[in-house]
Parts: sequence; C-alpha cells; structure tokens
Amino acid sequence: MLKKPSPEQTAFEMVTLDGLVPKDHLLRKIDAVIDFSFIHDRVEGLYCPDNGRPALDPTLMFKSLFIGYLFGIRSERQLVREIEVNVAYRWFLRMKLTDRVFDASTLSQNRRRRVNNTHVAQDIFDHIVEQAICHGLVDGSVLYTDSTHLKANANKGKYDLQTVAKSRSDYWAELDRAIEAERALHGQKPLKEKAREPEVKETKVSRTDPDAGYMVREGKPKGFFYLDHRTVDGRHAIITDTHVTPANVHDSIVYLDRLDRQRQRFGFDVQAVGLDAGYATSGIAKGLEDRQILGVTGYRNPTPPRPGMMRKSKFGYDGKQDGYVCPQGQLLPYATTDRNGYRHYRSDPKICRECPLRASCTTNAAAIRTITRHVWADARERTDTHRLTPWGKAIYRRRKETVERSFADAKQLHGHRYARFRSLTRVACQCLLAAAAQNIKKIALALTKAPKPGLA
Repeated sequence: MLKKPSPEQTAFEMVTLDGLVPKDHLLRKIDAVIDFSFIHDRVEGLYCPDNGRPALDPTLMFKSLFIGYLFGIRSERQLVREIEVNVAYRWFLRMKLTDRVFDASTLSQNRRRRVNNTHVAQDIFDHIVEQAICHGLVDGSVLYTDSTHLKANANKGKYDLQTVAKSRSDYWAELDRAIEAERALHGQKPLKEKAREPEVKETKVSRTDPDAGYMVREGKPKGFFYLDHRTVDGRHAIITDTHVTPANVHDSIVYLDRLDRQRQRFGFDVQAVGLDAGYATSGIAKGLEDRQILGVTGYRNPTPPRPGMMRKSKFGYDGKQDGYVCPQGQLLPYATTDRNGYRHYRSDPKICRECPLRASCTTNAAAIRTITRHVWADARERTDTHRLTPWGKAIYRRRKETVERSFADAKQLHGHRYARFRSLTRVACQCLLAAAAQNIKKIALALTKAPKPGLA
C-alpha cells in the first residue's frame, strides 16, 4: 500500500552529535591521532591579551581551513556554508548542532591581518611533520623533490613588459670561488667585478598579480603561474618541505637551500635523493657531493645542434691533457673560463681550415670550434652514473609513487590546480596549509589502517 510521507522537519528527536558521525569517517581518524593544541600557543602572541572583543579560537580557525583543503572546498564562503550543514565538520570543530557558525569574513580578515606572512603557516606545517616523525612515518634517509605549477589568479592578457634581473642559483657564491681558482690555476686574471653583475631579461609582468611569473615551458600552458617546489620522504610520501616561487624561476635554483633547511630543521641524515631531469645540473651535483648525498637524476637530453652539424658528444674529453679530441684526432686545448663557470676549449684554425669535416663541425668565420665544459662537470658525470646502477633505478622508479603521486592527489582532491589568492606570500601560505592537510590525512590513514586478515 502506497502512503504519502508526512513532513518530519519539525519533529523533535533525541540525538547526539557523536552518534551522527560515521565511525570510519576521515575526520574521526584525524582527531584520534593528530594533536592540534600547539596552534593556540603558536599564535597567542598575535592577539591582544586584555582588550577588544573575544576572538575566534585560532585552533578552530585553522582546523576549519584544514577541512577546506582536505575536501577540496576552494571558497571560504562555501566552507562556512558546508560547516553549517555538515555534522561531521561540526563534530571535528567541537561545535554543537545549535551553535552559530562564524562568518566567512572572520576567516578572511584573520588571514589578512594576523596571518599576513608565511611564518605561522610554516610553523604549523613543521609541527605536523614533527608529529609524523614521532610516529615513525618519516626517516629522512631518501627524499624526492619536484615542482608543479599553480595557475595564478591573473589574466594572462593584462601585463606590462619589464626588464628584470635573472634569478641567481643558491650555489653561485661557491661557483664564483671555483671560477677564480680555475682561472688562477691557468695563470689568468680574475674577472672584473662588473662582469659578475646579474644578467637581465625582458619578461611579462602581470598587472593583477605582479608576483606571479610568466611561464614558457615545453609541454606546459603559457601564462602567469606559481611553482610549488615540494619534497617528500621516501617511506610514506609525507611532505617534508614546500616552497613557492614565481613560475619563471628554474627548479634547480632553490633546491640546495631547501634541502639544507630540512636537514637542519628536522635533523635528517639524508643518504640519497631522487630528482627529475630538471635538477640534472653541475651545480646541484657538486652540492650533493659536498653534502655526501647520493643523487639520482633523470636523463637530460642535451640541446641538439643545428641540422647537419656535429654533436658535442663526438668530441672525447681527455682529462690528462685537459682537452677535447675531435673525430679527426686534433686536441682542443684549454683557452679560458667564463663568468658562468664554463671552460672553453678551442681548436687550431690552421688545422680546421684543411679538415674535411669542417662544414659539419663549425660555421665560425675564423674556422675555430669551441667546446665548453663546466668546472663541476666531473661531479655531474659521477652523479649521472648513479641512475644506471640497480639501486639508482629503484630510487628513481619510486618517484612516481611518492612526489608525483603527492602532486596528483593535491590537484585532483585538494584544489591545488589554482592559486586561491594573489601575491607570493598568500600563495605560499596556501601551499603550506594544503601540504599540511595532505600530511594530516596520510598520518591518520597510516596509523588507523585496519590490520589485514590472516591467511587461512
């Protein structure tokens, strides 16, 4: 018999908030293993102790933001609306069913006025990593680093052309010393100071968000983006570092400084790192060797020559004579070292003019072929050999299961495709809190995983 349902919206029921939340809900698992009490002590100094209206509890505020990142809620207004109707969110925030939810502007104004730099977000992220270390989920022996782009909140058609200084790598001071030593070894004068001034380039600068960088990369969309440089631990893919730069800053430029920060902040004894081809530079190879860390980097295909011209690989390097030997047997001796750290080896034009391979070797009017070699090329070659060893192959293969998977989850589940805010500082806070939310989820799932039933 078909009955017409009667309205039940005004009926009185005796329920508890705890009884309405499923026992296996993600927020229950997080609440059981993550200690958020440190947040109150960390931000206490940002509030007036004896004046003004009662403030929104900072622990509740950050837990609310974590809910937004955990469940991919991009808007703070939408987040507040979800908290109003979702009993699991209320349970996690220790709010009763009848409690009035704070206004969305409370979140945004606290973020703009109190948390207006990256220090608080960085400290919260670091505390979550320390909790993972205490639970034995992170050991820091093998780290994986990569970067991904976030579309800036800026119109790519509204920009100005400006001349800006190129970014300097964090190892350039050491490279300058190596160049001076190299030139002194060959009896050459030191480079003039004006030659060490940073190079400049003309680039597009957004009128909407000037901090964003205009990205032009093969296989990537063009426009204004930010880069999230992320490092994860090899054991459970817990994120141990995240650092944001404009998208026109190369991956390798900030790598060594961020690696040192993790070693100092968390006391990691890093034995090996897995990196993609973007980090296959002589500077990083030398930096890893100085730190006694084994680097495994992807293969970086050298820039091909013009059609019909001979590749550099046809010239063999002779370390004993410090020169390159061409296919016809001529030795190209050392000539000089430039300010970018490259040794120049030049051929004898008298021999090259009569060479049958000259047309495919050089188009120089003086019939001179120049081969360059970085002062740290030996370290780069030693690092490249790690990729071919069995342990190197195993480390590099695990990249797709750690840092690449971490970025995939961030984009698919946690709204990491777009920058929610404008300015480098606010986007950096977004990435730090999003990474902390991912870590919270991973820690909770790893520690509350049900044991597998034994085989019969």
